[in-house]
Amino acid sequence: MQKELITYLSDFITEERNRKLKEVIQHRTRFITVVLEDLYQTQNISAVMRTCECFGVQDVHIIEKENDFQIHSAISMGANKWLNLYNYKNNHDNIRECIKNLKNKGYRIIATVPSEQSISIHELALDTPMAFCFGTELTGLSNEIVDMADQCVRIPMYGFTESFNISNSVAIILSYFIEKIKKENINWTLSEAEKETLYFEWLQKSIKESSLIIDKYLEARNL
Repeated sequence: MQKELITYLSDFITEERNRKLKEVIQHRTRFITVVLEDLYQTQNISAVMRTCECFGVQDVHIIEKENDFQIHSAISMGANKWLNLYNYKNNHDNIRECIKNLKNKGYRIIATVPSEQSISIHELALDTPMAFCFGTELTGLSNEIVDMADQCVRIPMYGFTESFNISNSVAIILSYFIEKIKKENINWTLSEAEKETLYFEWLQKSIKESSLIIDKYLEARNL
């Protein structure tokens, strides 16, 4: 039924739009994902969403503790619309829930910690899918995430300042590793089934009142 609905809905968008959806989806990846812990500045949150979308990182995992996760639309430019966002909010043990969920999916947990004990991003091996964890603006990642991480990494810096802004850190790390996985013999793209499902989701987001159109189609087919 999904294939049938895709064929039907594709007539509701322009050929140019359809080509763009199919082109962008070829660059989407789940080999790398991003975890955000308790960010509170909406401009940083929104900038991170925009960065993830621009680099083709499809999934973002959001851990909320003290701060609510809010997106500033003028900064994100609608980037969050094209991402899959996973919120861990209502469970008091949501940090462990998030990390355990990612580990069960085969991700290596990478804590971004600007300390001399962390290895440089240039030393990190690309042998398994990786979940890069970024912490709150003031204090960085919690000890709980650092303790659960498989590896701690840092971005090489050569100035007096101890760390980058969170949105800059995400941009630097994604830029480096996205380009690296594309150059190496790594199966970083989505599966054909994932591409189809995502394309179906994007079609619906690209069409005004798509749910109503689908309902009428199914009703006409007596489904």
